[in-house]
Amino acid sequence: LGGGTYTGIEAVSNGLGVLKEPRVATGKRTMFYMAVSLAFTAGGILVCYLLTDVRPVEGKTLNAVLLETVAGGWSLGTVPVGQWFLYLALLSTTALLFAAAQTGFLGGPGVLSNMALDAWFPKRFAHISERLVIKNGIVLMGLAAGLTLYYTGASVHILVVMYSIGVFLTFTLSQLGMCIHWIRERGAGRSWHTGLTINGIGLLLTVCILAITSILKFKEGAWVTLAIIAVFVIVCIRIRGHYRKIRLLLKRLDEDLMDVPAALVPAEADMQPAVMDRNDPTAVMLVSGYSGLGLHSFLALHALFPGHFKNILFISVGVIDSGNFKGVDEINNLEKNTRENLEKYVRYARSLGFNADYRYSLGTLMVPEMRNLCAAVRTEFPRALFFAGRLIFREEKFYHRWLHNQSSATLQRRLQFDGIPLVILPIRVL
Repeated sequence: LGGGTYTGIEAVSNGLGVLKEPRVATGKRTMFYMAVSLAFTAGGILVCYLLTDVRPVEGKTLNAVLLETVAGGWSLGTVPVGQWFLYLALLSTTALLFAAAQTGFLGGPGVLSNMALDAWFPKRFAHISERLVIKNGIVLMGLAAGLTLYYTGASVHILVVMYSIGVFLTFTLSQLGMCIHWIRERGAGRSWHTGLTINGIGLLLTVCILAITSILKFKEGAWVTLAIIAVFVIVCIRIRGHYRKIRLLLKRLDEDLMDVPAALVPAEADMQPAVMDRNDPTAVMLVSGYSGLGLHSFLALHALFPGHFKNILFISVGVIDSGNFKGVDEINNLEKNTRENLEKYVRYARSLGFNADYRYSLGTLMVPEMRNLCAAVRTEFPRALFFAGRLIFREEKFYHRWLHNQSSATLQRRLQFDGIPLVILPIRVL
């Protein structure tokens, strides 16, 4: 129904973030090559159908009928070369389709990551570099595919209808988004005529195909696809609403704690490494960014163990996401931001009279990298006790484990196995 022809274009669109720099130029060039090759191939096949007067045959695809009509009678003496060619062509097509079927599993985690970054999907899918996250994405997609096969009985006819509706729905949304973009460009006084014309024609075509397929094939699987998409959209809206509610509560926490007046001394000399006795009791705070959440954990630690710890050490891991970081400059910026956030914690602690310092590292996997950093700090300070904050809710729901990062609990289990104590400080926000 036309959907399969555009699979490659869809994959490139979704994978723009991992293309070689400059990404826009690379994406345009890739799209041009794919559009020309697809137009030539699809147009050539249609011409062959007309020239050979191919008709549908039960149990065979039109391509198989075409190949059999053109090459089925070839022979070299008594050797049926045409039949061998037919089998080889069909086998090659099968292998190509098998490779194409992996497109969703290759691009799916990237799409889920983008959705998670915008709070439409659980945050655990946000870091594309996390092997566990990619595994979760592939498992989720695999289960959905398995359920779809079970429901349809693996009927190619129904599956093609479901697939086409999904493909042309995404195309319609993409074209609509581009049309809105060009209208906004018009308001900004920039060139917009050509872009709006191209995307407007594309929107008209994809809407027509989507509407025709949905109406004509409604009872043949279209209604299931539309129902699944509707449920998925509702779930995403609910997830985003939950995160928005939590964000408002954390914003209130930031306003309460980060605006607390403190005699912070901005002199660079104050950020010199602190002189610490390695044998003194040391509290090691695991933090991620400078926020009211981290300050809440620090103040809770001080309230629970007043005057006990002689040293306060803040540690953090800058996560290098392979989907976003492509060069040395990005890595340097990540290191700079990580260091500056830790320095804010240190200044705050020193302003309250604590002997404070920080340690950090960069890595692609947060939990293993933090585990290594904790081990190094434990070697440096044998009497260190580690602390991390974690959001808790008055009434824990089953979906809270999915929607909120469980890194602290995972890290606690791994550090306990290494003989390193980690205390999780509860932070009640709801």
